[in-house]
Amino acid sequence: MHKLPIVILISGRGSNMHAILEQSARGALAVDIRAVVSNKPDAPGLATARAAGIPTEVVDHRDYDTRNDYDSALQTAIDRYQPALVVLAGFMRILTPVFVRHYQGRLINIHPSLLPAFRGLNTHRRALEAGATEHGASVHFVTEELDGGPVIVQARVSVHTDDTADTLAARVLNIEHRLYPTAIDWFAAGRLRYREGAVWLDDHALTAPIQLDLGNADT
Repeated sequence: MHKLPIVILISGRGSNMHAILEQSARGALAVDIRAVVSNKPDAPGLATARAAGIPTEVVDHRDYDTRNDYDSALQTAIDRYQPALVVLAGFMRILTPVFVRHYQGRLINIHPSLLPAFRGLNTHRRALEAGATEHGASVHFVTEELDGGPVIVQARVSVHTDDTADTLAARVLNIEHRLYPTAIDWFAAGRLRYREGAVWLDDHALTAPIQLDLGNADT
């Protein structure tokens, strides 16, 4: 079976990376994880990847004077592995336009909100402060606009009256771990593509993100 070559970028514990690794190890996701790359040498997810036998690299952003210099070095590190898809899994860097254009159509991210709502950081606190009744996660193609690329698929959770940012974050993270592998599986199967600024699934341009029902997501 052909496996899609991917590189995963992380900055921290890499829980979404771990979910992808688990799905791949079980044979439920046809990917060849060629490397996990981090901008932080102490990212806990690097140890997780190494324990799974995945090559790891660190391209420390503190070693570079400019964002352009850093992204150029990061691109060089990634391209050594010749990925068909680059997966941002909690990679906490704003990427330069040159980097994004280099990987256009093969660079995806998962964001903890129902985009376009709550782009950027602190999404769970902001959702509570806004009185949102629903929250969730979105997988999107990355473009030069921060968290502004076309959304592929979303999953939702209800916001409970007694929620804190931490309890809401935990439920959203649970659905992220199932949502992200789904989108990657579509790409690996050749079903999902980025064309002329739009998401195409099964040869049809999406007019709205796919809404994935994850059943017990609110538990």
